[in-house]
Amino acid sequence: MPDHAVPSPVSARPAARPLTGRIAVPGDKSISHRALMFGALAVGETAITGLLEGEDVLRTAAAMRLLGAEVERLGEGRWRVAGRGIGGLTEPEDVLDMGNSGTAARLICGLLAGHPIFAVMTGDASLRRRPMKRVTEPLAATGAVFRGREGGRLPLAIEGARDPLPLDYVLPVASAQVKSACLLAGLCAPGTTRVVEREATRDHSENMLRHFGATVRVAAEGAGRVIELDGQPELVAAPVAVPGDPSSAAFFAVAALLVPGSRLVIENVGLNPLRTGLFDTLREMGATLTIENPRTEGGEPVGDLVAEGSALRGVEVPAERAPSMIDEYPVLAVAAACARGQSRFRGLAELRVKESDRLLGTAEMLEAAGVRCAVEGDDLVVEGCGGQPPGGGTVRTRMDHRLAMSGLVLGLASRDGMRVDDGAFIATSFPGFTSLMNGAAGAGSIG
Repeated sequence: MPDHAVPSPVSARPAARPLTGRIAVPGDKSISHRALMFGALAVGETAITGLLEGEDVLRTAAAMRLLGAEVERLGEGRWRVAGRGIGGLTEPEDVLDMGNSGTAARLICGLLAGHPIFAVMTGDASLRRRPMKRVTEPLAATGAVFRGREGGRLPLAIEGARDPLPLDYVLPVASAQVKSACLLAGLCAPGTTRVVEREATRDHSENMLRHFGATVRVAAEGAGRVIELDGQPELVAAPVAVPGDPSSAAFFAVAALLVPGSRLVIENVGLNPLRTGLFDTLREMGATLTIENPRTEGGEPVGDLVAEGSALRGVEVPAERAPSMIDEYPVLAVAAACARGQSRFRGLAELRVKESDRLLGTAEMLEAAGVRCAVEGDDLVVEGCGGQPPGGGTVRTRMDHRLAMSGLVLGLASRDGMRVDDGAFIATSFPGFTSLMNGAAGAGSIG
């Protein structure tokens, strides 16, 4: 794993040519994490194909090994997990180091809450600053005990419940991570675990739980949903084919939309409707963005995403769409910077507790490119340039991989390019990003 103590600056020049051809992005990070975790809780051997082999997911694989599962890499994207069964995880002999992955840390808190074992979890400097109470407070109702630094931050000592209780919890904020942590804890508890979300969030956990044999019921309630899980099921190993990550595809789709003459096909992209808010928004902006070869794989909709160079216009995005595209706002802001007219993205409070204060970081990125923008409460307002922004500045990434990749896309679309202060963190979610983008946009566009 890379040494993040040494910054790795990288620059993006205006794209050498239109983005063309067919590419495949790495596997979906959310599904990859869950495939390893649910495989560790299942009886039998789970075969995984298309697993994202970025640093975040590798941290989850290492944690599952420490908790007693057999986790083996068989080849590129091909993994085997021999599970321990529900309640069968064993006490780790070492600290669980989750690196930069908030998803892994929060979901594993739920997994550990239902097991009568002791564990200590830590992460890198960025993750140690991120709030964990939103997960540990509801999980404490199972009987688990969490002891961390001020604000519940990592390092965190976790003592799982010997006789875990089922949860009945209303999410105060839209968070698939908190919901999934509660469901993972509920696997080990008798009775029914019930989670209510006021706004629907990505449902990969529900889909995969059913795939492994759990009984999960979902009912609509207003704009949100009520999820019920029957506790103590026997999860049975099942093959998982991980689709391409729509969050990773987003960078290439936006780059193709912004570089005139582009037509790029991104193959095998996951199209779960609770993950595709960005694509819907880009179409509202006038993007030529279509789907070819739609299909279903492993309970998830999949297709080939086709992006063509487009003249975009400003748009207003309502707050209720945020959960379906929360990770994509930085690159959406890049599209808005190149659009004609003003864009306003509402209800982005959740961006403040990502790998960095991603709302502030996105605004600073645009300002570095000479784009007028403002943070108004939890809204981001972007004054589009109607074409190429000036560029020429440096993006402060704040140890945030999505800010780094968005800054590079902005460089491809700007007159004078952009510099990113540290590209090392891109490897946490998208190893090979630079070489893949250079292949699409022309050699030397990024380097």
